[in-house]
Amino acid sequence: MESTDYDEYVIAASSLYLAGKIKDDPVKIRDVINVANITLNRGSLPLELGDEYWSMRDAIVQAELLIARTLKFDLNMEHPHKYLLYYMKTLQDWLGADVWSSVPIAKTAASFLQDFHHSSKILNHKATHIAVCCLSLALQTYGVQVPLTDESDDQSQWYTPFVSDITKDKHWEIIEDIIEVYKQESDINNM
Repeated sequence: MESTDYDEYVIAASSLYLAGKIKDDPVKIRDVINVANITLNRGSLPLELGDEYWSMRDAIVQAELLIARTLKFDLNMEHPHKYLLYYMKTLQDWLGADVWSSVPIAKTAASFLQDFHHSSKILNHKATHIAVCCLSLALQTYGVQVPLTDESDDQSQWYTPFVSDITKDKHWEIIEDIIEVYKQESDINNM
């Protein structure tokens, strides 16, 4: 799927509409259409029920279906952010305040997670695995070794107490997927 295949503003409006459906207080499609229209056309009035309104409504509904298919109709996704925060707090206590404050591990891990959302590959992995891998990549970036762990032993990895069902191969696969986001950015900038 190319970014030129779809209008990003319609995708954004559809995402808001779909997100509103998931919560207890759904958003009316007319409100989404009017907010999108006024945002794109500053100073304009809400759309009247006419061809432009129905065209935009149809586009939003079609984009909603596309988004749902892309998400494999799994709209109750578990987000890795809460796990990342928990893992960082625990690791901060484990590493000690001196090590933790000497390098921006938390900021870097959060940036990796935020940037990984630019890839559809984030949908292929468990939230707990993604959080561990973002934190692991941040630790590797700054060369921080977690005490009482052995990188060569699968059972004594620092993340085993948090996530026991991730293999070393899966761990590296997710890290490679995260790094791929930056390779794509580099390729775009070199065009």
